[in-house]
Amino acid sequence: MKPGGEVRIIGGLWKRSKLPVANLPGLRPTPDRVRETLFNWLGQNLTGWHCIDPFAGTGVLGFEAASRGAESVLLGESSSLCIEVMQKNKERLKAACIRLQRGDGLSMLRQQAANSLDLVFLDPPYDFPHYDSALQSARAGVKTSGFVYLESAKAWSPETMLTAGWNLHRHLKAGAVHAHLLQPAA
Repeated sequence: MKPGGEVRIIGGLWKRSKLPVANLPGLRPTPDRVRETLFNWLGQNLTGWHCIDPFAGTGVLGFEAASRGAESVLLGESSSLCIEVMQKNKERLKAACIRLQRGDGLSMLRQQAANSLDLVFLDPPYDFPHYDSALQSARAGVKTSGFVYLESAKAWSPETMLTAGWNLHRHLKAGAVHAHLLQPAA
């Protein structure tokens, strides 16, 4: 494995911890500034939350959630190399609340129990053709008080989100990243 750089956890128990990441084409960790804004939106304390990141890549979003007290974090990824690197990071941090699962992110989302999740991270590759299916599957799994963080290369309009069953709670553009925080529509 060639080194792929590292990401830094920005808050919580493991603040300032550096996590090695796999050297894979197209792997793009969520930038520090975007993660900091996201966790400011959510509040810094995620104690007791149940989270999933079915397209984890580096796993940094899930490690941030765990660092801030999440009770359980499921990190899914199709790349065995990414899983291997995340496993080493999990062991180094002694992150017992994190579970890793190799496989298809969309299938993983569909397998979640209804109304069982407080937070879903949706950060698939930008050329992912199934955003609509992922949002629909997340809608089934997330609690009525829960959130979905959607990261993409484009801005999703409030009208489009409402049609998909979501209220656009917050939006941020940082470089090529569009970060959306969604809540289930009534």
